[in-house]
Amino acid sequence: MNDFLEELKRRHQLAAANAYPATGAVDDFVSNLLNWLFPEHTGQVIADPVALEQYSHQLEAQLQQLLQSMERQLPVNAVSLSRNFIDKVPVIYDELTKDAAAIYQGDPAASCLYEVIRAYPGFYAIAFYRIAHALHQLKIPVLPRMITELAHSRTGVDIHPGAVIAPWCCIDHGTGIVIGETTIIGPHVKLYQGVTLGALSIEKSMARSKRHPTIEEHVVIYAGATILGGDTVIGHHSVIGGNVWLIKSVEPFSRIYYKAEHKFSDTNQD
Repeated sequence: MNDFLEELKRRHQLAAANAYPATGAVDDFVSNLLNWLFPEHTGQVIADPVALEQYSHQLEAQLQQLLQSMERQLPVNAVSLSRNFIDKVPVIYDELTKDAAAIYQGDPAASCLYEVIRAYPGFYAIAFYRIAHALHQLKIPVLPRMITELAHSRTGVDIHPGAVIAPWCCIDHGTGIVIGETTIIGPHVKLYQGVTLGALSIEKSMARSKRHPTIEEHVVIYAGATILGGDTVIGHHSVIGGNVWLIKSVEPFSRIYYKAEHKFSDTNQD
């Protein structure tokens, strides 16, 4: 028992030396930011225009406090990183506005944009991803992954913050979607539940290589499809059917679907 307690002591000392903010504090920051951009998200409206403007300074201070708790792990000081992130927020807002529109346009069941922003797990997941991705671009460790894992735990959508996802992304239903770290997704792509954009190899030596597929613009990937490999490119305006397993590239305007006799069919259209 004494050896075990010594091991726990060492672990806690190591955690103290490499501190990261509490999960609840991270959740509060992301939720506050999202509510500032989209009051539909929680229904909490900031009616006073002055207070609305001042809220950005509060968010910057909140992020700065989070980052100061992990100062030793940061590439530059927390003040600079917080300021740089806030400068990125207008782009995050623009991209999320387009994502919400894509989800609304892509789902006949959606009655209005308010419903998409308030209730759709696909919007929730892509919103947390876009915030995390902006922090990832600033080379902030671990924190971006904490953010995407919050969304993962609530929606079943697992998006690595390092993935590059263009706007107008429509995630329909969402549950079970996995998007790997080096995935590249073009604009106007629609993903259904259970889609995996993953790696062919999980060897640690490939950590810095392109391991996940590239999805070009205007591609639809239906439920349960699995697309693997860093060299795999899904050409623009293609449709990948449900339960398809792909480890090779397909040309633009392809239609790939799974046949009952357990064979793939690849039909290119002019």
